[in-house]
Amino acid sequence: MRRLCAGGDVEQVEGSPIAIRRIIDHRKPVRIFGASFEAFQVEHSILAPAVGYKIRAGKACVFYAPDLVSIHGQCEALAGVDLYVGDGASIARPLVRRRGKSLIGHASIRDQIAWCSKERVPRAIFTHCGTQIVSGGDKKAREQVERMGHELGVKAELAQDGWETEV
Repeated sequence: MRRLCAGGDVEQVEGSPIAIRRIIDHRKPVRIFGASFEAFQVEHSILAPAVGYKIRAGKACVFYAPDLVSIHGQCEALAGVDLYVGDGASIARPLVRRRGKSLIGHASIRDQIAWCSKERVPRAIFTHCGTQIVSGGDKKAREQVERMGHELGVKAELAQDGWETEV
């Protein structure tokens, strides 16, 4: 099992200018400023491994994973989550390839909404948007994501720069 921190592999952030670093082992919640952070392994990249975080603060629970193909332990990761913040690289077509036994790339928004529906996550926001969304017309993309969410019983939205929301 690899040890990961917010930026990926521990070895990749050694010597970085980050003044205070914490290593967060998979599935071992850590309290930071009153919030609980629990790292879940996700498939994304061989060169830039990522984790998803289940964040609990007060009564709110958010799962944050802006770069992923899949979530290891998806049922546990999304259990009790009020808001999923996910990968907006592509609306309907997964951007996934295989390197050896590993899948790398980005799950589609459609697939992530289906995960939320299956695990009863009521709301999803997508960030880290790809060219399909950015160049395809903001209004059209927003309507398409909202419609896909509505069809599966999830309030789905695209994030905007500077946007704030309540959970």
